[in-house]
Amino acid sequence: MPQTTLYDRTGASVGTVDLSDALFAAPVNAAVLHQVVTAQLAGRRTGTSATKNRGDVAGGGKKPYRQKGTGRARQGSIRAPHYRGGGVVFGPHPRSYEQRLPRKMKRVALRGALTAKLGDEAIKVIDTFGLEAIKTRELVAVLAALQANGRVLVVAPARDEMLDLSARNLPTVDVILADSLNVVDLLRADMVLIEQPALARMEEVYA
Repeated sequence: MPQTTLYDRTGASVGTVDLSDALFAAPVNAAVLHQVVTAQLAGRRTGTSATKNRGDVAGGGKKPYRQKGTGRARQGSIRAPHYRGGGVVFGPHPRSYEQRLPRKMKRVALRGALTAKLGDEAIKVIDTFGLEAIKTRELVAVLAALQANGRVLVVAPARDEMLDLSARNLPTVDVILADSLNVVDLLRADMVLIEQPALARMEEVYA
């Protein structure tokens, strides 16, 4: 069973904590990770890009010139695709980019991401943040004490208004619930800070 150091909010070591084999000693499947990341990013697309075809463009009801006798190619509408201001051929239309993946595949990717982060020493477990007021400065001090630099992902066991609002103005800090973990946010973070009570919730949901 893997172990890691348990820190308090001052950055001091207060012991060790056992980590679940299922979550932090899992095989890392790069192909599955790639597929899950691709599907998750595709699902975030709004899919609202749209163009007008020749039936949607206003105007063009009148034939631009007579059919015969001009020496020019016959034309039926100035809103045909080859005219300026005409309709677009094969342009994008609103659609869903969602890719459905098996739940087991998502779990394999998530466990692999957690194992990889632990191997890179990018996971730290803190007993509690213990914020008693909405103070961004106080949260910044805790992150500095833990040497959490770069993009930081904070995993909380439950909704904590003090923590959420204190981190809201920090563009490089994201707070996520233990049962809402996802591969993209994990891989994007330079440091993952997990509150100790969140470990039990993670094991309950993902193990």
